[in-house]
Amino acid sequence: MSETYVVIDDLRDESAELDSLVGELGAGDWGRATPAPRWSIAHQIAHLAWTDRAALLAVTDADAFAGEVEKALAAPETFVDEGAEAGAAQEPTALLAQWRDGREELQKALRAAADSKTRFPWYGPPMSAASMATGRLMETWAHGQDIADALGVTRTPTARLRHVARIGVRARGFAFAVHQLPAPADDIRVELAAPGGEVWTYGPDDAAQRVTGTALDFCLLVTQRAHRDDVDVRAEGPDADRWLDIAQAFAGPPGPGRAPKGTRA
Repeated sequence: MSETYVVIDDLRDESAELDSLVGELGAGDWGRATPAPRWSIAHQIAHLAWTDRAALLAVTDADAFAGEVEKALAAPETFVDEGAEAGAAQEPTALLAQWRDGREELQKALRAAADSKTRFPWYGPPMSAASMATGRLMETWAHGQDIADALGVTRTPTARLRHVARIGVRARGFAFAVHQLPAPADDIRVELAAPGGEVWTYGPDDAAQRVTGTALDFCLLVTQRAHRDDVDVRAEGPDADRWLDIAQAFAGPPGPGRAPKGTRA
């Protein structure tokens, strides 16, 4: 099985795990606040449904997706929140059905394109089917973490985190760029203790600068779901240290991150 099919299967499983958290929620629970400012659980699922729809258009109807990009360019600072707000205004049963149907359609479209070398338009650089699926998995996991935090649920980390970790590592240059900082000239070795007991490694093993820690905490950090003070991730070297302060796996302007646990209201 090619890596593209593997990541699509992992996207399916990550979505199903999140569905198990929200599928039986009472109507009142959908309004619970999450760590994202002004976003409830309904906003989180609405955002995933909205982005799944955008990804489906990118894969199946490039012209229609171009229209979505024009809308984003017309309101770059508000279009994400507006999409979440519109979805969250629905009844929870309708929103849940929309998310379920949309993600299933997207996964079918990605499977149909899995063996193609086509690169699909996106809000940033064009993406392959594998990259699109990986990005959707990363977002599903990250927004799922917001929901788990809102519900007081501790999730068991899985091997699917390798996709999130890989995006985080590959986005190192992007994180420096969005902060208007020069990309490090030196390589950085990353060594992460995976949920299954193995070690995931990235970069040359003789690099002078290093990042080490657990895969879970690294993923929480690069998706900005935890503050650096609250994770088991360590840096050796000035560039590695700076990176951990600004790490960002998702597209867009610099994210606000999370406050340290001891300073939260």
